[in-house]
Amino acid sequence: MLLRFLFWAGLALGLYPYVGYPLVAALVARLRPRPVEKAAIAPRVSVLISAYNEARHIDATVRNKLAADYAGELEVLVASDGSTDGTDEIVRAIAADDPRVRLYRQEPRAGKTAALNHLMTLATGEIVVFSDANSLYRSDTITRLVSNFADAEVGYVTGKMVYVNPDGAMVGDGCTAYMRYENALRAVETDLGSVVGVDGGVDALRRTLYVPMTADQLPDFVLPLNVVLQGYRVVYEPAALLTEDALTDGSAEFRMRVRVALRALWALKDRRALLYGAAGGLFAWQLWSHKLLRYLSFLPFAVAWLAGAVLAPAGGSDLLLFGLYCLVLALAALGAAGVRAAPARYAYYFALLNLASAVALRRYLRGEKQVLWQPRVG
Repeated sequence: MLLRFLFWAGLALGLYPYVGYPLVAALVARLRPRPVEKAAIAPRVSVLISAYNEARHIDATVRNKLAADYAGELEVLVASDGSTDGTDEIVRAIAADDPRVRLYRQEPRAGKTAALNHLMTLATGEIVVFSDANSLYRSDTITRLVSNFADAEVGYVTGKMVYVNPDGAMVGDGCTAYMRYENALRAVETDLGSVVGVDGGVDALRRTLYVPMTADQLPDFVLPLNVVLQGYRVVYEPAALLTEDALTDGSAEFRMRVRVALRALWALKDRRALLYGAAGGLFAWQLWSHKLLRYLSFLPFAVAWLAGAVLAPAGGSDLLLFGLYCLVLALAALGAAGVRAAPARYAYYFALLNLASAVALRRYLRGEKQVLWQPRVG
């Protein structure tokens, strides 16, 4: 009886952040929606870009922002974090022709968060937009982001990331499906009040709400939490689009997911007051469900597998259920081996996410932090 309970409880707890929470959140949002009051406004905007050895992308990225169809004043501030590949020269060449562009050289290399902290001291915009060095916006993306700030309760807006995967590679397909799922959940969370997680490459903030971060903190996670702590909303704007190349190499995607999970765990520790209702019970429940329990879901999944392995020799329904569990793992293994069938590639990406969380938790418990890393390679 105990083993059967552990099996079902493990499966239920492991699946809750991915299935149970979104369903309950959608129900609550339908019962008490909080719409965002949007309007056509055009305050001065500062676009901040942190780059390390991004010569491959930086020209297109900066010019993409300068070409935005935005009615207000706009500036683009680029921080080169000790780049050695010519990134600085490319930005300087653009700045020589367009005074809206400024370059800041960060030396020695100190990471994205430190670069953003400094760029914020240079920004003059009422609204600050955060872009990755390889993020390309649709012409109206900045306008769409800014329209949400007509609502006085909104402090932070995140847009919609679309991964471009022209060759149909395994990780890219799984990553694209995961982002579709995340974006749908962000729409639900916006109706609840605030989004828990953002992308970082297509985000906007009221400049007055910026709180400087320590170098090891993850801006994509800590900045929105700081906004909620100040009593403002974090919302999702699906019409604000950016495109980025999906990673096509499993090891690169895995390293990125480990890094994000590790820094998120430290951020949850730093902002743990939010886990205990400091910003209201609803957001605390969201943070537990969407983030912490998801990062830890590999633990109940492991408990369920072990319980199932002990129960299976008895045959009957126990063997059938354990067999289905093992089938999912087998599909993940086939996906890792290159099988392109949808069940295999999605199972593979789901397994990759959970394995990355396990590695991140081990590093977190060892006290490891990560400030520097290499750029994503599509």
